[in-house]
Amino acid sequence: MVKVKLLLNTIIIILLIGCIKDPKKLEVSEKGQHLIVGTWKLISGTIIQDGDTTVTNYTTDQEMIKIINATHFAFLRHDLNAPEDTSKLFVAGGGTYTLEGNVYTEHLEYFTLREWEGNHFELTFTIDGDTLITRGVEEVADLNVKYYNIEKYYRLSR
Repeated sequence: MVKVKLLLNTIIIILLIGCIKDPKKLEVSEKGQHLIVGTWKLISGTIIQDGDTTVTNYTTDQEMIKIINATHFAFLRHDLNAPEDTSKLFVAGGGTYTLEGNVYTEHLEYFTLREWEGNHFELTFTIDGDTLITRGVEEVADLNVKYYNIEKYYRLSR
């Protein structure tokens, strides 16, 4: 009887351990894709630099999307009410990325601002339903740029 209880307890412990989520294991959709893969629309951005906080609403005067596939990312941003002169806003960039748990690291290979190319940006991310939030320090030492960035995206497609 003691051996049976010990065996049952061992089986229960093994089953419980199997139910614990492995933090290094990437969450995937029913199609086997990582949940970060898709097209995302930037809703807001918060930059914290030298104790100052700037929040930008990307749903009024400008718009940005980020497209993430299995190996690469790209982003496109432009103003919604473009003037009829050369002051039109258009920013684009992209490159490869790596994932490890909830850490998403962009390796920026292409960018409108060429001096940003070749830099890596390590961001933590969370996905809640159709909302992606990234957080991390963006630093380009050669340009003396360093700030904490929080971006909130809405999923447009998978």
